[in-house]
Amino acid sequence: MNSINKEKFKNEQIKQVKHLFQLLENAAQKWPEKIAIYDQEGELTFASLLQQSLELKSHLTKQGVQAGNGLGILFKNGRHFIIALFAGLACDALVMPISIQQKKKEIEESIKEAKLHFVLSEKSDALLNNISSKRIKSSELSLNYFLAQTKKNTAEATAEFIEQAALMRFTSGTTGQSKGVILRHQSVLERIKAANEHLQLNESDRVLWVLPMAYHFVVSIVLYIKFGIGIIVCNSFLAKDILAQVNQHKGTLLYASPTHIKLLAADKSGTKLNHLKTVISTTSGITSQMCVKFHERYNLPVTQAFGIIEVGLPIINRKKSAEFPEAVGYALSAYEVGILDENNEALPSGQNGQLAIKGPGMFDGYLNPPIPRAEVLVKDWFLTGDIAVKNEDGLISIKGRKKQMINVSGNKVFPIEVEKVINQFQGIEQSRVYAFKHALLGEIVAAEVITKDGDKFAAEALIAYCQKYLSGFKVPQKITVVDQIEMTGSGKIKRR
Repeated sequence: MNSINKEKFKNEQIKQVKHLFQLLENAAQKWPEKIAIYDQEGELTFASLLQQSLELKSHLTKQGVQAGNGLGILFKNGRHFIIALFAGLACDALVMPISIQQKKKEIEESIKEAKLHFVLSEKSDALLNNISSKRIKSSELSLNYFLAQTKKNTAEATAEFIEQAALMRFTSGTTGQSKGVILRHQSVLERIKAANEHLQLNESDRVLWVLPMAYHFVVSIVLYIKFGIGIIVCNSFLAKDILAQVNQHKGTLLYASPTHIKLLAADKSGTKLNHLKTVISTTSGITSQMCVKFHERYNLPVTQAFGIIEVGLPIINRKKSAEFPEAVGYALSAYEVGILDENNEALPSGQNGQLAIKGPGMFDGYLNPPIPRAEVLVKDWFLTGDIAVKNEDGLISIKGRKKQMINVSGNKVFPIEVEKVINQFQGIEQSRVYAFKHALLGEIVAAEVITKDGDKFAAEALIAYCQKYLSGFKVPQKITVVDQIEMTGSGKIKRR
């Protein structure tokens, strides 16, 4: 995209909306009686969603929440997460969703690290031990909310170096220290516009939602509200429940993790997905074997998407999802994607290098330490830390993480590549590959595996299998059977 088109893209968006809360106001005006949310409490229209968000905003303002304050929201998936999100935005607060799946100590550390002034929750006992919470009760709200105030001075903005900061999410910390990623209202607007120019979702669509809202809320929840898309909240991992929800509410889009895809592919009920048009897999890589199984079961290809909190959704594989299901796809029209060498120069097609991205909706800075976007980008590129390759027609495949690369006597090994082979071995449920120190070679490849249903397991047989498909230096030399593999809140393997 040239500089003129980029500027036109931004100006068009500025003319439409300048504040994220306007998206909900516009949606309620366009589709007042249309169902915005289907969840355990029933159905909620766009008009009611706006009404309850405004009611909660009024209470938050009375309790002292003001522009620039950091507001954590701690809710399970459902209407109250979305109500809290938009109520906080209406206060001009910097809103940070917090995963309710975290332990209490982790939540306390998140609140402190994020420099939050307030935390809004659906439970009074889910907040800080040494800070009491005030109950927000109203006949207009279907839930009692609880608001806790920290000791941080409300006169000091959480991210004073960024004007009109709207949303913040901490990276999962899989490759190092977790950082608070901050987005302005305008950046979010640019990002969701760029994504939907490709997705082409509209008010006739309904998305079946199974991912944690605390980790997926920009190019998803906010986008769905803007374009009048119904959100079907399913809090079950069971295939039968997901199938029932999709068919009951005539879902057209399933946005899920590889785990959900795997469980659905294994379903033996014969239930069809008559209304579903698109299946998008995100959070981590998915194997071609799993994509094929899902396609055979439902006659629907699995589209892999590459999402990153600093950029949004710049790459998606809809064009060749059936032929190359493991590829993350092609750059969206609004983005430029490069494969760079160690000197940040472009590499030719077919060579592995660092994945770099340019485009609209880029993050505006990191909180800890305070670093504006301009100091992070390299020649306007955001360096993702992923090692990738792009073929001649632009199809992009992820090979691994730069910081997770294993160095076996000078030979480079990417854990994801080895895991894909291990996970295809009969009897293996999941694996995690990592570097193990070695006196002679520096590092060797090691793996943890979970076996299916307590199946008998022979490490020698797995090693022999890997030797058929991997170079010798990539074959695991140390294999350990474990009961579970730790995952991040966003559904990725937690790396050593």
